[in-house]
Amino acid sequence: MVVSVGRRARLVSVLALGAALIFPAQAQAQAGKLPKILSDPATAAANPLPDFSYAGYGFGLAPIPADAGTVIEVTDHGAIPDDGLDDTKAVLRALAAANAVKGKVTLRFPKGRTQITEVLRIARSDIVLDGAGDGPGGSELWFPRPLKLIDQSHDYDELREYLVREKKQQVEPEHNIDYLFTEYSWAGGMIRVAPEGSRPVSYDAAKDVRDPVLATGVSGKQFTRTLTVDDAAKLKVGDVVQVQWFSVDGPKSQILKSLYGDTDLPIGSHHWTSPNRPVVVQATRVTAVRGRTVTLGDPLLHDVRADQPAVVADWKHLSNVGIQNMRLQFPEAPAFGHHLEQGYNGIYMTGVFDGWISGLTIDRSDSGILTDNAASLTIADIITTGDRRAHYSVHVGAVHNVLVKNLKVANPVVHPVSINTRSTRSVFLRSVVDRDAIIDQHSGSNHQNLFDAIEMHIDPEQGKDGWQYQLWVGGGAPYWKPGHGLYNTLWNAKLVMPENIPADATVAITSGLEGPGERIVGLHANRKIRVSYNPAPYIEGTGQAVDAAPSLYEYQLARRRR
Repeated sequence: MVVSVGRRARLVSVLALGAALIFPAQAQAQAGKLPKILSDPATAAANPLPDFSYAGYGFGLAPIPADAGTVIEVTDHGAIPDDGLDDTKAVLRALAAANAVKGKVTLRFPKGRTQITEVLRIARSDIVLDGAGDGPGGSELWFPRPLKLIDQSHDYDELREYLVREKKQQVEPEHNIDYLFTEYSWAGGMIRVAPEGSRPVSYDAAKDVRDPVLATGVSGKQFTRTLTVDDAAKLKVGDVVQVQWFSVDGPKSQILKSLYGDTDLPIGSHHWTSPNRPVVVQATRVTAVRGRTVTLGDPLLHDVRADQPAVVADWKHLSNVGIQNMRLQFPEAPAFGHHLEQGYNGIYMTGVFDGWISGLTIDRSDSGILTDNAASLTIADIITTGDRRAHYSVHVGAVHNVLVKNLKVANPVVHPVSINTRSTRSVFLRSVVDRDAIIDQHSGSNHQNLFDAIEMHIDPEQGKDGWQYQLWVGGGAPYWKPGHGLYNTLWNAKLVMPENIPADATVAITSGLEGPGERIVGLHANRKIRVSYNPAPYIEGTGQAVDAAPSLYEYQLARRRR
């Protein structure tokens, strides 16, 4: 059984940005009129939009699988819900039984509370963790202890060494805080999905080894799906591969210009100081091979040519892994501060192509869902709740074509919606952030990502220059700057301000220093807004909802279906 992805569809709207201009909140786009960036050929050519509709399971077109295969009940292996005792060994026995099944298997959790005090490690394909729902009468997985206490593995040794080497300290003198970051600030989960022996993220260039090359790219055009290679003998239809671009000429590499355009912003050294680490990775599927011409499942992120080379590489990954229909519950516990999280993390999904997480409520987590080194995921109908300040709600990091759909963030979160380092063509669709809403475009060659029809609840402050709110607060170290690359897009976003903001107020919506090539279309609010984004983006329709295409993702998906 698989959850219906749209089971809790929420009404979400989106905000509008402008450049030092004021727009009435009640302004509406002319009915049926598409923005110029979609309707005017000259504008569209000068300001390209990637086709974001390939994000999600099956390149956005395939349904989530509904075949449960063999069903393994954790209660058949000794788990007794709601008895107040630990069920870990029984759950691990059930997981071992599921791993012994050839073909599709579902590990099913019962109604009530199942207590787990060890990491559940998923290292195979064709497996679903399924419950009876995330609401009353559903399935609750109760994790009373943090990863800092229970995870005795060596999975994060490289990350720990990196934190020490780079002197990653959280320093807050006013709170007497001067501590090393914890390894669980952005990695690890009570449910860990990863191929056996994999290395989700590189933190030490000396340990980098290039993936086996299946073919070398000769030519390919950005935003098209065909690639000419030197020899296609090792490629066959259905293969899941990675197209990898490297900074072969250091800071003068052409791929950096393709990433950032003709920007005057400084580009951080991590883009080229690890020669065996690709700066851009596109995990995709081979859909056709004719001679030396290969058709890919989704459009190329960048040109492939002699001065901007790329390879088609083998990629160790899992597929058809799903987690659905349950509540992940963490205890009341203190929050020691940003980057000092103890590891009350829900799911860490890495090394997966075509996977899904759906129908979850995650309460009191440090981070609800973390992703790395994955592609073609659908993360849908997730609610994060609780009173402990979290680091991430859903973190999209080092991934490609990930769709986060119908996320509701009801807890306080440092980065409530986050596109993180090395993420490409990923989408937050109809997310609602109930409080302290910001958009995090985390430094590190993230580009071609979309925040689509999101609703952000903000609480502006009144300063000497009037009412203001910083909507874009991008994280990341200087060695990964700028904040983002070309074609990141905010589409039809709605800002909701409280009633204490005077009806005739004009609120300044600002950013920090972000990245080049941003597109902002249809940002609107329930008050007048004046928008400033640095560096200057393409802005259209500020103060106007995009009635003719409320969701860019769904507009593009409908065009593909036709």
